[in-house]
Amino acid sequence: MSVLRNRTYRHLFTAQAVALLGTGLATVALSLLAYDLAGDNASAVLGTALTIKMVTYVTISPVIGALADRLPRRTLMVGADLIRAAVALTLPLITQIWQIYVLIFLLQAASAAFTPTFQAVIPQVLPAERDYTRALSMSRLAYDLESLLSPAVATALLVVLPYSWLFTGTAAGFAASAALVVSVVLPRPSPVERTSGVYGRAVFGARLWWRTPRLRALLALDLAVAAAGAMVLVNTVVVVRHHFERPAEAVSLALGAYGAGSMLAALLLPRLLTRVSDRGVMLPAAFALPAAMAAVTALTAASPGPWSWPALLAAWAAIGFAGSAVLTPSGRVIRRSCADPDLPAAFAAHFSLSHACWLLTYPLAGWLATAAGLPAAAAALGGVALAAAVAAALTWPSRDPVRLDHLHIDLSADHPHLAGAEAVGGGWRHGHDYVIDQHHATWPALGRCRPIRRGGIRGYSKVSESKERTHG
Repeated sequence: MSVLRNRTYRHLFTAQAVALLGTGLATVALSLLAYDLAGDNASAVLGTALTIKMVTYVTISPVIGALADRLPRRTLMVGADLIRAAVALTLPLITQIWQIYVLIFLLQAASAAFTPTFQAVIPQVLPAERDYTRALSMSRLAYDLESLLSPAVATALLVVLPYSWLFTGTAAGFAASAALVVSVVLPRPSPVERTSGVYGRAVFGARLWWRTPRLRALLALDLAVAAAGAMVLVNTVVVVRHHFERPAEAVSLALGAYGAGSMLAALLLPRLLTRVSDRGVMLPAAFALPAAMAAVTALTAASPGPWSWPALLAAWAAIGFAGSAVLTPSGRVIRRSCADPDLPAAFAAHFSLSHACWLLTYPLAGWLATAAGLPAAAAALGGVALAAAVAAALTWPSRDPVRLDHLHIDLSADHPHLAGAEAVGGGWRHGHDYVIDQHHATWPALGRCRPIRRGGIRGYSKVSESKERTHG
């Protein structure tokens, strides 16, 4: 909690928390609204709305990331909050199902602008890695607490108010978030050397991920989390009510076990990450996911016994713990893998690509459980999680240094990037924290670096652009 002493971060974190609470209230109210308008077809309406949400995240976020360096970040975040508040106030007034889809698109487009911008600002507000790690855990806790508190708050309000008032609570949450963002001065973003237009910047975010081995591994890890998480979020009600024949209250208990596991990981990680590398935490956690899914497969294939229900709760908690252990350090990996001016594009690309993973696994979890049964769904999603974890382990090199020596042969001697570089063999050699940017467009094959020795200096040979050559 020490990071909350920083006034700017304290206000931004509170803005995130109240916006998340408002979003949770809107989720409950939207379900009730869909039932009023569509009756027995409410599930289809909500399924379509969730699909629109994910597609919006995947398509809009990269564009916002490309525009983030052209707009004041505080203005962008406040504008997104005000749009979300206006949409929330409009939702109770709609009378047609298609209107839900339009407003959901606007609501999620604004969220796709707010969240990556918020994520890109935090490492500049808290530049010390220890503080930033704690902030990542705080954000994870905020998401977990929202999933636990929002249904409880909504239930309490529905005792005395019609559900339409929940949308008013949602709007109030977004308005409060906007006021909190306005109340602080955000760090001035690092200057950006623009070498392309909006489209080029939007594509750059995806290129940055594809050409950085540890970021490709992070995308595979996101898929592993999405595969296991989709089983929990989509099929918990069927597992609890149909297979275990438990009452409705047990659904909340199972989801609470999942959230408790996630919260425990978020609380333990700041101290653990001072002793263990991000890779050393994230990969074992990813391999724990298919192991937990194997247990779920066995539990749903066998007849319930006296030990089955506690075992399921333990499996749900394990999935929550492992998923949080993968997701929480991801911001550290992203910050390490890009220059400060590219943080908005990098976080926007992650926001888009990670939600694309959920866009794949959500329907897979639902369709397989319906068509082939719960054990088949758990086994298939566990297989996806295992394949993704293996891909991450193969993609993320075990030796992954930050500073790398490399040679430029296409830049003039007076180029600012070559300050302090050494003239070598018709080019200029220097070393720095290596990231993909306008001067370094590629990464060595398979992400491996060969040690070089020249002039008594030990470093790593590097291909920086298509015109640069590896030496040593």
